[in-house]
Amino acid sequence: MAELATIARPYAEALFKACKNVAGTDMTAAASWTDELAAIAANPQMRSLADNPKVNAGQLFDVFTSIARSQLPELARNFLKTVIDNGRVDVLPEIAAQFRSLVNSSTGSSDALVYSAFPMDAAALADLGTTLEKRFGRKLNLSGKVDESLIGGVRVVVGDEVLDTSVKARLEQMKAALTA
Repeated sequence: MAELATIARPYAEALFKACKNVAGTDMTAAASWTDELAAIAANPQMRSLADNPKVNAGQLFDVFTSIARSQLPELARNFLKTVIDNGRVDVLPEIAAQFRSLVNSSTGSSDALVYSAFPMDAAALADLGTTLEKRFGRKLNLSGKVDESLIGGVRVVVGDEVLDTSVKARLEQMKAALTA
């Protein structure tokens, strides 16, 4: 079977072009509903439903649209119908990742995942974001995640770059220095 990235690429590129061609389409909003559809598709119960031969495409589409938190725009509904009709529900998470990558490259930004030992409120995340944007030299789309093993500080992952200022990392460095 072909790799998921190979299957997902034409869908992500077609969706990106469609979003650019449809007037009034917000790329950030499109990335948001694409991520939402991907999260629904990644659910194990949804995957088993999609793999069930007794469930037709219309029923599967209705389940997707009823689960979605927001009302999907017409472009999203057409995209979802195409994916379901072609039997590519299992590829939706990879399509969403590639689509977000295309959106980020067109806007000159990157996704950043901030791991912290404690939950961060929106204001603290925004303050950290301005500092990180200077450090990485580009606009960042921040999302936060709690990792209690860090003890304190933060660990930021931007693509393949990692900035680790956590207490755990500093303790590891001390340990390595003492045992060397």
